[in-house]
Amino acid sequence: MKLSKQWVQYALTAGVLLAVLSGCGAKETTMQDSAAGKSMTTSGPAANKGEEAPAFSLSDLNGNPVRLADFNGQRVYVKFWASWCSICLAGLEDLNTLAGQDNGFQVVTIVTPNYKGEKSAKDFTEWFTKQSYDNLTVLFDEDGTWAKKFGLRAYPSSYYIGSDGILVKSSPGHAFNDAITETFKEIL
Repeated sequence: MKLSKQWVQYALTAGVLLAVLSGCGAKETTMQDSAAGKSMTTSGPAANKGEEAPAFSLSDLNGNPVRLADFNGQRVYVKFWASWCSICLAGLEDLNTLAGQDNGFQVVTIVTPNYKGEKSAKDFTEWFTKQSYDNLTVLFDEDGTWAKKFGLRAYPSSYYIGSDGILVKSSPGHAFNDAITETFKEIL
């Protein structure tokens, strides 16, 4: 009888440990909240599960307007990052490589001047133009307006948008190019 009592206790302990570990390791989330300002149109029912992505309208380093609607019908990888974030900076070369490849999705990066410690747009542009990341599209989200709509909680953060404009997945932290490419294999 003691053996079976110990067995039950071990099984319960293992079950509790697995439940705790699976909760701690969960880093990927799906956006659940609708964001205001959506203007992307889709035809027919959404092919992906999730909510419509916040339909940003931002300017690039040269002041050219870029809207999510400009990518209508295309899959889009959106990376929020900051110039002060060492993890972000360590991943820029890989992200630049990814942006220069034809992977069947667009790569867009967003920085947030004057928000969460980021430089001003002018200072960021001066700094960034000295870097050698020729493939990156960098957009300015002044004061973090769109970061808030995306639900940004940490730098860097990744957002995976399907060709139907649905925000399928969001993930805080660094994402390796192989993982990004694999994720898009499951997104229409």
